[in-house]
Amino acid sequence: MPHALQLMGPRDLQFIAYDEHPLQPHAIRAQAVLSGISHGTELNLYRGTAPFHEKHFDTDLRLFLPGQDKIDYLAYLGYEWVGRVTEVGAAIDHLQVGDLVHMPLPHRETHTFVPENWPNRGRIEPLPPEIQPEDAIFLALAGVALQTVHDARIKTGDRVVIFGMGAIGLLAVQLARINGATWIDVVDPISLRRDLAVTYGADRALDPAACDVSYEIKSASPHRGADVAIEVSGHYAALHEAIRAVRKAGVVVAGGYYQGGGTALHLGEEWHHNRVTMLSSMAVWDCPHRDYPAWDRVRIHATVTDLLAQGRLKTEGIISHRFPYDRAAEAYQLIDQHAEQTVKVVLTY
Repeated sequence: MPHALQLMGPRDLQFIAYDEHPLQPHAIRAQAVLSGISHGTELNLYRGTAPFHEKHFDTDLRLFLPGQDKIDYLAYLGYEWVGRVTEVGAAIDHLQVGDLVHMPLPHRETHTFVPENWPNRGRIEPLPPEIQPEDAIFLALAGVALQTVHDARIKTGDRVVIFGMGAIGLLAVQLARINGATWIDVVDPISLRRDLAVTYGADRALDPAACDVSYEIKSASPHRGADVAIEVSGHYAALHEAIRAVRKAGVVVAGGYYQGGGTALHLGEEWHHNRVTMLSSMAVWDCPHRDYPAWDRVRIHATVTDLLAQGRLKTEGIISHRFPYDRAAEAYQLIDQHAEQTVKVVLTY
């Protein structure tokens, strides 16, 4: 009997058996190959630090409200799932057994789903043969990275700094270059990630523990700062440093998932005195693309799929750890306790 991974409470993971139901004519069934653990969203849920742990998000008012319908544990984690089709319903004609698919679905040994009309994805199509499972596992995060680059409005000739060289940051380095960035600084305290960023095209990698990164960026720039800063680490100290690093009237795009209060932010300093614009880059929870309807999640996904298939967006080296599915708890513990040792952790099936 197959098993699904469930979060029973903070740092409490269990495998729950489930039954396979007969396949309906418009459905397909796929067997997992890989699934990726999100170091931001999932770890916030795993640790119990996500706002949903204490509050309810009213999707009509767009407000987090206390004391109402707090998160229902028995939650399924994961949204980066890659599998191969094993069964096809009689009414399906665009997928066949053996096709590789990427789905925004939880960690689980199998998934059975109807491939038509998925929110933010359209119809689920087989992935191009040029894309291997180790590439496909990054499709969701590549979409997040592309959204941040779009929100940043990078122009040819811009100087860009990107904070946080996890998977999203490493993909954003490549996408910022494709979009026209002439100079890219990256900032991360972990040497492994800084080295990867240089491999992927960053012009300079800075260690925030070794220098005042904003001073280094501004003193080296004829315009006294980056035109755009992208912050994807999810740390308030990095967000404050991103504000410090941009030029007067520069732009900061915040794409990280921040936890708790922002005591490291000092908004009376550079943000106020340099008239910095700060944008939230959120691509889900019914938030439209800023260029909708010309751009939406369907087009974002199609674009990063094409870039991966063409080899213009690379993922080699980003996966740092692989854990068998039955050792998922160890994988989460590693990220939780020793994030400095990881870049991207995946589960294998």
